[in-house]
Amino acid sequence: MALLRLIPDNTKLRFMWLRKYSFPFSALVAVASLALFFTVGLNYGIDFKGGTLIEMKTDGPADIGAVRSRLGALNLGEVQVQEFGAPDEVLIRVEQQEGGELAQQAVIATIRTAFEGEVEFRRVEIVGPRVSGELARAGSIGVAAALVAILFYIWFRFEWQFAIGAILTTFNDVLVTVGLFVLLQLDFSLSSIAAVLTIIGYSLNDTVVVYDRIRENLRRYKKLSLPDLLDRSINETLARTTMTSVTTLLALFALYIFGGEVIRSFTLAMIFGIVIGTYSSIFLAAPFLILFNLRSGGSAPGDAETGAKDAGPEPGTA
Repeated sequence: MALLRLIPDNTKLRFMWLRKYSFPFSALVAVASLALFFTVGLNYGIDFKGGTLIEMKTDGPADIGAVRSRLGALNLGEVQVQEFGAPDEVLIRVEQQEGGELAQQAVIATIRTAFEGEVEFRRVEIVGPRVSGELARAGSIGVAAALVAILFYIWFRFEWQFAIGAILTTFNDVLVTVGLFVLLQLDFSLSSIAAVLTIIGYSLNDTVVVYDRIRENLRRYKKLSLPDLLDRSINETLARTTMTSVTTLLALFALYIFGGEVIRSFTLAMIFGIVIGTYSSIFLAAPFLILFNLRSGGSAPGDAETGAKDAGPEPGTA
């Protein structure tokens, strides 16, 4: 089993010293993500924007430029054409048409007629504006409800400093992940909402593991300074955090490579979210407790053994 150990036992890394770099860096990335969101905006998929989505397969490698030109001559409004997975697969997006579902069906019939006998139509989807609006609203409510539930759960299980730290850490992960969608103009659909909710759960799990060890050590090492206690707690959970992230990423990389184009944006968001969630649980979640003055705000519940004799050597000391 020693061959599988990525992180040695009894590491003594001083993570709290790095908070003077991790806080500004994270704030900068979060602000940049917000700026991208409000200036560039998300590339909303058919689920949220409404319209027609057509996937077709050609006999050989598709000429995207030629397909785009032929569709442009049909006067269908905004049309997006892209290679979808294999070189012979094409994905066509047509904007929402005035006139409701009948107009959408007319668009499909027009495209089928234009390419009849030349391609295989593999998928056709129509999403109306009412349905897309309801989906967008439900997705937003789902993310907001998850964040509120996290706040109350952590507050009930730990203390208010832990609750605020967890919600800020998780919100940062969500914000930066959304920033990735904007930066790369990934298709933001219902599967993207599922990815964000999964990232929230993963980030919270990592944060709770670290916080639980901090709570235990607050009971044990009452004479240890808070930065040193936080360093000790993170080092004690570092092997578990790293191994969990690596094994999860291995599965996600396999999905990204072999899962096909349909779930590629979902998988990429998950990979990015796991990396960000691991980073934030180490470099943000615990340092927030120093920012909120955990010691003066109230000690951890429980009166376990005390004394410097239990503290042992501090991280970073011989």
